[in-house]
Amino acid sequence: MNNDKPHQINAERLWQSLMEMAQIGATDKGGSCRLALTDEDKAGRDLFVRWCTEAGCSISVDQMGNIFARRAGNDPELPSVVAGSHLDTQPTGGRFDGVYGVLTGLEVIRTLNDLGLQTKHSVEAVCWTNEEGSRFAPAMVASGVFAGVYELDYGLSRSDDQGRTMGEELQRIGYAGQVPMGRPLHAYFEAHIEQGPILVEEGTTIGIVTDAQGQRWYEITLTGVESHAGPTPMDRRKDALVGAARIIARVNEIGLSHAPLACSTVGMIDAYPNSRNVIPGRTFITVDFRHPDDNVLSQMDRALRDSVADICHKSGLEYELEQIFYYAPVPFDKGCISAVRAGADQMGYSAREIVAGAGHDACFIAQTAPTSMIFIPCVDGISHNEVEDIKPEWATAGANVMLQAILEKSGVLE
Repeated sequence: MNNDKPHQINAERLWQSLMEMAQIGATDKGGSCRLALTDEDKAGRDLFVRWCTEAGCSISVDQMGNIFARRAGNDPELPSVVAGSHLDTQPTGGRFDGVYGVLTGLEVIRTLNDLGLQTKHSVEAVCWTNEEGSRFAPAMVASGVFAGVYELDYGLSRSDDQGRTMGEELQRIGYAGQVPMGRPLHAYFEAHIEQGPILVEEGTTIGIVTDAQGQRWYEITLTGVESHAGPTPMDRRKDALVGAARIIARVNEIGLSHAPLACSTVGMIDAYPNSRNVIPGRTFITVDFRHPDDNVLSQMDRALRDSVADICHKSGLEYELEQIFYYAPVPFDKGCISAVRAGADQMGYSAREIVAGAGHDACFIAQTAPTSMIFIPCVDGISHNEVEDIKPEWATAGANVMLQAILEKSGVLE
């Protein structure tokens, strides 16, 4: 599009929609808690479906519960241009992570309606199921099934800590769809808060996402011997928590040894029997590795495996180490990146290229369709936190860039 005055979204409507969605699962500290496939997630999905229906969209739900809202194009046989993200949150999540991308997709459709524009390709807004991986591990499992990374049975069988599976919970909340998984897409765009400090510290409005870091997730169980904390001599102990502490320190060292691009995190720990005067006999921890170079990510993997084996041997512990999630670094599509860059230029926003440090549904969709992402700043770079915040003008800017990119890719008919 080469208009002197580019089309723009309705900024007030987008912000009001974000604020209304944020009330579902609202927390005392100003965040949102809508864990995947809970009643709160259902309420958010229901609201999204209602808004999309009011915008004239047809709604379809696939076998993993992914929701697609379709604004029909002039040629229904052509693959769609799709924009979206997720509505599920962390337990102490913010109001914008994921939901901003979903409602930006909807706002683009509403704006096309307002302007009376007809597109050659259909335009769809999507809500992916369980992006966070907080209730059901691994993350992004439903977009992974859509992209053919995971089998359907694997996705539906993921369970929470109470043993409830995704398939059972989709049935319970009424989002166990019948549409088969996967289909060609003409292009996929995902708008998201950066979840880091680069844009906000530089004063840059738009991040043109060119690549995403690779990730490896692990679950490690250490088994020793629980024993009385008083009578058991220090040199006779097989303390699973001490072993875990040594592994945690080593995980941190592995990340630091591949600075500045590597990230390494132990995010969960569970000690058994968790009694103050019993030496822990079993410990469970999770490990998260990230790096934009797959060779370095493999080096980190080897370092972890060697370290766990060495620490457990010296501590007299048995262990199980399972990698539960992996994807290689993702290069996004040059054509979609160009569309985002052009959109930022048309709108006159400051922009820079950036690599995504977090996992996103776009990382899996990129394996099956031309894909890119649009980042906007977040206050202090904070996310996965109830205080997560953005400015309305940032939300507007990202959505305006999304609109220009979708106008380019969907083919506006004169």
